[in-house]
Amino acid sequence: MSKNLSQQVVLDRRGFVAATFATVAGLGLAGCSDTSAEADKGSAASSKSPDDTKASTTLDAKAFDKLVDNGPKADDDAIAASTWATAVKNAGVFKIGSVQTSTLFSLLNEKDGKTRGFDAGIAQLLSNYILGENKIEITQVTSDTRESVLQNGQVDAVFATYTITDERKKLVSFAGPYYYTQQAILVLADNDDIKSVDDLADKNVAVQSGSNGPAILEKFAPKASQQEFKTDEEARQALQQGRVDAYVIDNNMQQSSLVREPGKYKIAGKPFGNKEPYGIGLPLDSDGVAFVNDFLKKIEDDGTWTKLWQICIGDRTGDTNVPELPEVGA
Repeated sequence: MSKNLSQQVVLDRRGFVAATFATVAGLGLAGCSDTSAEADKGSAASSKSPDDTKASTTLDAKAFDKLVDNGPKADDDAIAASTWATAVKNAGVFKIGSVQTSTLFSLLNEKDGKTRGFDAGIAQLLSNYILGENKIEITQVTSDTRESVLQNGQVDAVFATYTITDERKKLVSFAGPYYYTQQAILVLADNDDIKSVDDLADKNVAVQSGSNGPAILEKFAPKASQQEFKTDEEARQALQQGRVDAYVIDNNMQQSSLVREPGKYKIAGKPFGNKEPYGIGLPLDSDGVAFVNDFLKKIEDDGTWTKLWQICIGDRTGDTNVPELPEVGA
């Protein structure tokens, strides 16, 4: 394992931009989860030939690693002003709760032992910001365990497509938001019966426990019959096997499924529901919130955020519309 990425996988599991794209198109923890057996393909570039109209689903690992290595570094005074950042600095390692199975947001490459994706990139940039190096220890989490690993001090922060909600803010604090998403409907590619959320009435619909999907689906499709699954993988298996008609979770998660398995699924209709903000989970009342928010503003202002999105998502989905920059601290 390289010096730039020291990762130790503990146990547990969990796995999470908006846009559809032709052919390849159509993604954690949705606050939800995304599971994949396929790792990004090492340092292969995502270049296309002039007449290639498809996006390359391969993450450009060289560009990703270079962007992380060149990220901003905090000065000593900024770190000393935060007890949270000081504790991370003194430990010499950034302990995070995350996943390694989210195709667009946080996916382990088993060939080089590195985890890459949008969430992984934010975490690694923050590690470099505090420690001056990318030195991360990962505890894998699920939608149901994100709060507990923060409450018991197992991790310093959680990066897991973690939607900020009022209920969650009673248990943990959030820095951010650093990303926005909505819910989307995943169906099998040959399903022409479901075209929008209005068509989910009287249908069996998979949702992920611990995510926002159940509550949002209840609001927009109250006549749908919900079936809860613990992981994204279990929900998609139920869809593949015909045990459910559709699967509702963050659009980012659905996009990930389409990138990972082109031609198997499609997105039915447009994303729906309120715009959901992703945040970085921190221990309740941590002064790390202000510190991390300052970091997020820096990577937005210097263009790092946009470059990371392009490498991890835009280039791989064919989406040319860079999403709006989140209003950090809002």
